[in-house]
Amino acid sequence: MLWTSSAGWLPLGVGLASAAAVYGAGCLWLHRRLRHLQNILRQIRTHDFEDLAPPAAPEGDELGTLLWEVYRTGQSLEDEIQELKEMESYRREFIGNVSHELKTPIFSVQGFAETLLDGALDDESVNRTFLEKILHHANRLDNLARDLSTITKIETDELNMSGEAFSVMDLCEAALESVEMRAEERNVHPRMEIAPNLPDVYGDFDRLRRVLVNLVDNAIKYNEEGGSVWLQAEMKDGDVELRVVDNGIGIPEKHQSRLTERFYRVDKSRSRHQGGTGLGLAIVKHILGAHDRALHVDSTPGEGSIFRFSLSTRPTSSLHPA
Repeated sequence: MLWTSSAGWLPLGVGLASAAAVYGAGCLWLHRRLRHLQNILRQIRTHDFEDLAPPAAPEGDELGTLLWEVYRTGQSLEDEIQELKEMESYRREFIGNVSHELKTPIFSVQGFAETLLDGALDDESVNRTFLEKILHHANRLDNLARDLSTITKIETDELNMSGEAFSVMDLCEAALESVEMRAEERNVHPRMEIAPNLPDVYGDFDRLRRVLVNLVDNAIKYNEEGGSVWLQAEMKDGDVELRVVDNGIGIPEKHQSRLTERFYRVDKSRSRHQGGTGLGLAIVKHILGAHDRALHVDSTPGEGSIFRFSLSTRPTSSLHPA
């Protein structure tokens, strides 16, 4: 009878042992996942994203879903924090560049004005020269303020772009008219080479005129006295390609990829002497970007440069900030 009773209890004992094993395994499995969740939350709290480990696999239960959601939240926060760091770095660099650009003309204006007040105003041999230098640096400040305003408006979508059809010839003539005085001062000869019977192109006339003015102005500034600049236009792959070609000093290859960066200069002393702000090609990039176009550069030191971009001959539904 006792043996029979013991035999009857045996399956129950095995069942209890199995249940205990299953319970222990379940607790261990649940504990492991909860610890993983705890580690992810700790890493997110401490911004320790380098070792952020994903769950082994997306489980099909609520806890597995929660693990993946928390992990993806950590990834999103990492991207946003990295973006904020880059923006802060850009902000510091931008403020530093602007301060540097302002410093030289402001100090120059102050120095020449103080010299005039100290007695040079009555010296006819220098007073006019000093006033001309003050005006030159005041114009530099004005150009910098205008370019900074343009860059800011483009980047914050405050500079409205319009899409209209216009003649390439009209665009090129308007651009050359704007740089006529600069060309005469530098004794550089701008010329137009426009293919006949070009169709109208579409875009914002005034902004694209600014693009050509900036490119032609650079071609004049970085040219030798007596040099030439060609403003060319012809059909290519269904669009109109515009090129600003010069036989000036050229640009070393190591600088070409950085030309459209804000305040980047190949020849810092020459650019500042010519009154450049270092923002001209950055503005060009943004305006062309708003037209879904890009600026391309080919240059050889000592031989000259080619800046080119294309414009659509088809109506543009909308323009957007770059």
